[in-house]
Amino acid sequence: METIDIFLQNYWWFLVSLLGALLVFLLFVQGGQSLLFTIGKTPMQQKMLLNSTGRKWEFTFTTLVTFGGAFFASFPLFYSTSFGGAYWVWILILLCFVLQAVSYEYQSKKGNLLGTKTYKIFLLLNGILAPVLIGTAVGTFFNGAEFIVNKAQLSTVGNPVISSWATPWHGLEAAFVVWNVLLGLAVFFLSRVLALLYFINNINDDEIQKKSRKQLIIETVLFLVFFLTFFVHLLLQEGFAVDANKEVFMQPYKYFNNFIQMPVVLVVLLAGVVGVLFGIGKTILSAEWKKGIWFAGTGTVLTVLALLLCAGWNDTAYYPSLTNLQSSLTIQNSCSSRFTLKTMAYVSILIPLVLAYIVYAWRALDIHKITKKEMEENEHTY
Repeated sequence: METIDIFLQNYWWFLVSLLGALLVFLLFVQGGQSLLFTIGKTPMQQKMLLNSTGRKWEFTFTTLVTFGGAFFASFPLFYSTSFGGAYWVWILILLCFVLQAVSYEYQSKKGNLLGTKTYKIFLLLNGILAPVLIGTAVGTFFNGAEFIVNKAQLSTVGNPVISSWATPWHGLEAAFVVWNVLLGLAVFFLSRVLALLYFINNINDDEIQKKSRKQLIIETVLFLVFFLTFFVHLLLQEGFAVDANKEVFMQPYKYFNNFIQMPVVLVVLLAGVVGVLFGIGKTILSAEWKKGIWFAGTGTVLTVLALLLCAGWNDTAYYPSLTNLQSSLTIQNSCSSRFTLKTMAYVSILIPLVLAYIVYAWRALDIHKITKKEMEENEHTY
């Protein structure tokens, strides 16, 4: 394999991983929705919370769509295998986000048929289910899924299907793997931690500030319990390695070795962990400090980026098959053609411009903090 192919494959896995990391950070919107009735005890408080996260929900949804699109374009075999086989998981995730979009747009409309409280419950469901489902789905990158890949079947007349799912559950079986669920719960509680940090930064209300700081301690403890349990197990478990002949085999301490053999990724991981802990810790210890979301948010992106790079780089099968080990997907056997990857690489040069626009739009939305007065006077609120 030529050097240009290896570079392009690793480059696009990096971009897909970065999009996945940004998505996990932006799930603070879902985390905020799950805290709607915990932090918001009055209709006005709930309105402030809804408008705090409601002005950002498009970023989360757009990033999710971009993540899926980038995966489809760069690693189409994963897209067809997972999205086409484990479709119940992805359908549930999509339904969660549809509920979110509908609820934000209609819950404050006069004369809506279901009533405001019903839409708030829909947002609560999205806030709980979306992070858990996404985290559980990502867990299969490390723990495998039930599928078979047979490229020779592409020439079969009447049934040219490369990938097939080995169970009738079509992805729901991932919820019966405890390590997948642990990661899902870790993502869920992380989203709540980030939401609380964002409320502290974005809402000028003494009571919400006080409740958020108090709740932050509880959510942080739960997040650390689930994440550390998953992470320690990840470092100690057997991993899905690829040898020189492109054969997949089980290797002891594979993911631990990946971090040791890729010191830059290890440094990114450690920097991310420090950022998350610093943002949370200083917010808890300092009653006046409100910038924790930026440190914890940056740390979240770095940590998730390192984990996803560990799943795909260094001769690792990023989507292992538990049914047939040699059906496992790697960045080499599941990628697009060189022409496609190269063409998209030129297009990716525009990414910094897109990110700059997102930063500009974010700052414009956050230039004024949310207050009771704004909620009472502004007609354009959720």
